[in-house]
Amino acid sequence: MKKVGIMGGTFNPIHNGHLFLAEHAYDQADLDFVLFMPTLNPPHKADIDVLSIEHRLNMVKLAIKDNPNFVLSELELNRPGLTYTSDTLKILKEKEPDTEYYFIVGADSLMMMTQWKDPQMVFKLSTVVAGGRENYSMEQLRQQADYLEKTYNGKIILLDMPYIEISSEIIRERVAENKSIRYYVPDEVLDYIKRHNLYT
Repeated sequence: MKKVGIMGGTFNPIHNGHLFLAEHAYDQADLDFVLFMPTLNPPHKADIDVLSIEHRLNMVKLAIKDNPNFVLSELELNRPGLTYTSDTLKILKEKEPDTEYYFIVGADSLMMMTQWKDPQMVFKLSTVVAGGRENYSMEQLRQQADYLEKTYNGKIILLDMPYIEISSEIIRERVAENKSIRYYVPDEVLDYIKRHNLYT
């Protein structure tokens, strides 16, 4: 069976924290590759001014092009309405029923999974792989993982990785304030943001 990771997100913009999390998931879950899947209409970002999908897609392409283990997927860009993880996993499983999917999330998402649409289906169709954040202790994450596994009969892998406190929101704010985002994003993404005057 193929083991495929899914790194979904708005990627507004993609940053080194996303890449760091995906690389650790690839390594520790022994994945064949990781799909980077930009979201067209994320339900939890409806009130945020999200950059056009063209720019976000271009930045993802630039960020992952040198890593043969990272693959772009445009699956969620071709679907109308809000994009939900459970629906995406159903489509993937119908297309490739013999593939095992590993849905990669940060700690914030793990702590909020009970509020997702149809979390039961997410756990039925995938193993959840979660990275840590500084605002949650490993004990808190383990307690949440135990609760979710028991509640939804699911499986969760907690990654052993250093915390990297980078967010797309912080990057957008720094650009707007004319502050450096070097080392927050890959160099080619930085050049792209500058060249197209994004987030100013």
